Amino acid sequence: MFNKIYEKTKKFIKKNYKDIIFYVVMLILLIVVTYPLPYFIYTGGGTIDLDKRIELKGNEKGSYNLAYVSQINATIPTYLLSFIIDKWEVSSIYNSTIDESENQKDIEEREKLYLEEANSNAIINAYKLAGKKVDIKSNDYKVIYVNKDSETDIKVGDTLVSVNGISVSNNSEYKEYLSTLTVGENLSVKVKRNNKEVECYAKLKEINGEKIIGLYLVNIYDYDVSPEIKLKFKSNESGPSGGFMLSLAIYDRLVSEDLTKGRKIVGTGTIDANGEVGEIGGVKYKLIGAVKDKADIFFVPVENYEEALETKEKYNYKIDLVKVKTLTEAVSYLRKTS
Repeated sequence: MFNKIYEKTKKFIKKNYKDIIFYVVMLILLIVVTYPLPYFIYTGGGTIDLDKRIELKGNEKGSYNLAYVSQINATIPTYLLSFIIDKWEVSSIYNSTIDESENQKDIEEREKLYLEEANSNAIINAYKLAGKKVDIKSNDYKVIYVNKDSETDIKVGDTLVSVNGISVSNNSEYKEYLSTLTVGENLSVKVKRNNKEVECYAKLKEINGEKIIGLYLVNIYDYDVSPEIKLKFKSNESGPSGGFMLSLAIYDRLVSEDLTKGRKIVGTGTIDANGEVGEIGGVKYKLIGAVKDKADIFFVPVENYEEALETKEKYNYKIDLVKVKTLTEAVSYLRKTS
């Protein structure tokens, strides 16, 4: 029986060997072309018109845009091409995590919380600067990361309520209270999770002279503003780097003057509760995208300015590169220039 099977197989292969070789080669090529590597390739992105993200009754003027980075999932061919193409850069997928123990769900939750924080800071800063009504009712102090070495059952997405019965609602209160405790102490931490209060534990540790329980947290405000505003970000959009430009675009909607004066304005940077613009990643790719989309001005945080300037000079870009530290500085620049 086995001899018959062997002879039939041998005969089939002899008769169809050319087709078999062809399909095997095609299969190998398909694997080579599509097999994912543990890398991303970053390259010049583009811009997003903020008019499509803001619903606000006011004066629709000018063009404010977010800059973004394009990201390609690396395969063997694209990985090899990244060493040839000047504007492509390889990065390990682990660079998008704070540590390698993080799972994808926690990463996505953190980035969504960063966007929520950026949006609330952007709105509050814009309304205050424009002299409009802002009523901050409360804020949630949310966990965006739990250190892998922490001894706690607190989870990403939890809202911190109290530590040992002491209420904490911002970073200064939190750090000040921890500084009064004894290293090694087991703490009782109350959090809000899925709209329910949950009792958790955490062990106090000390790193570089600072007492911690290994949490990264952000403040997300509950507020009322007038006139009413709604934001329409897509489900796949996240992260904090658009906060500054969003605030600038909202501010221009709230005031009577047109700060754009016909210019296409692109930029990047986080924004905190005090209107300060913070550092971001991938600035050179965002600048490349802004130039590709014919921007007139590119706002960049002070910390990222040198890298952006180096990119501008390297490719001889004709664009006004403006470093900013605060929202007020950006408004002043636009008001004075045309």
